[in-house]
Amino acid sequence: MLRGDMDALPVAEESGEPFASTNGCMHACGHDMHATALLGAARLLKARESALVDANATVKLLFQPGEETFEGARAAIADGLLQNPRPQAAFAMHVNSQSPLGLVLYGSPALSGVYGFRITLQGKGGHGSSPEICIDPITAGVHVHLALQELISREVPAAKEVALTVGKFAGGQAANVIPDTCVLEGTLRGFDVELMEHLKTRIAEVVKGVATTYRTPATIETLSDVPPLVLDDGMTQASLGYVGAVLPKSAFLPLFHAMASEDFALISSEIPSAYFTVGAAVTDTDEHFAQHHPKARFSDAELPLGAAAYAAVALGYIADHR
Repeated sequence: MLRGDMDALPVAEESGEPFASTNGCMHACGHDMHATALLGAARLLKARESALVDANATVKLLFQPGEETFEGARAAIADGLLQNPRPQAAFAMHVNSQSPLGLVLYGSPALSGVYGFRITLQGKGGHGSSPEICIDPITAGVHVHLALQELISREVPAAKEVALTVGKFAGGQAANVIPDTCVLEGTLRGFDVELMEHLKTRIAEVVKGVATTYRTPATIETLSDVPPLVLDDGMTQASLGYVGAVLPKSAFLPLFHAMASEDFALISSEIPSAYFTVGAAVTDTDEHFAQHHPKARFSDAELPLGAAAYAAVALGYIADHR
């Protein structure tokens, strides 16, 4: 199975490209590149269909939505992605807006697991002049935020790679009104599955304890829950050979290990998988912006390379396992 994600982000595009989006959303993570390369691979594979027929082989092409929300792979699996027939192996790639063309990075675990959460604190609203007859959920939210940060600094070994971020803090609509509720949303990321499970429990305990102190009943919702991206060494090594054969000028480095997360992990935990990040930076280094940035740009020159890599992995794997 070859996977290319295709979703965009709610980011207003400032890339300056002639085809820049004008609807308030953009492909700031390069997923349009993935979908296009996978279409190119489909064309290459169709031209070699006789080889697939001779080998009695099937190649599944997954054009996956919802990677940014960590829900697309889960939905695809629920819809029968890994059935009828069940793929023997999977391969995916991701472009990098700051790496030069021809640079391919790999590793395992490549990306961290992620637990996304929403905390809702229920207070009692009222006029800001009379806080004593209200229950202020914003005050409770501030202390919840501080307490969660201290989980990392006080309860996680310094050698462990863990990041906890509260990226959304919402409460109130007027300066002189205490609101009824305060909402915090955040993510916990790490590579140690056992430690991640422990921290999920501790998040719930800390939130409940702080909320009780400030008289604000709390609810915690799970927004996402994806394991670390662990790849199969045999599939990775084989894929390096397949891609290297068709892209001999590429450089392959075992340096892919980052705190970002990827729902391809739900697939790689089920079947042997490989995952590469490939350079797609534009030539002008002044135009190098990180992915998810409104000015992010990608080089179209990566597209034929990506298409060739996808097709090479499928054909090479089938040839080796026929």
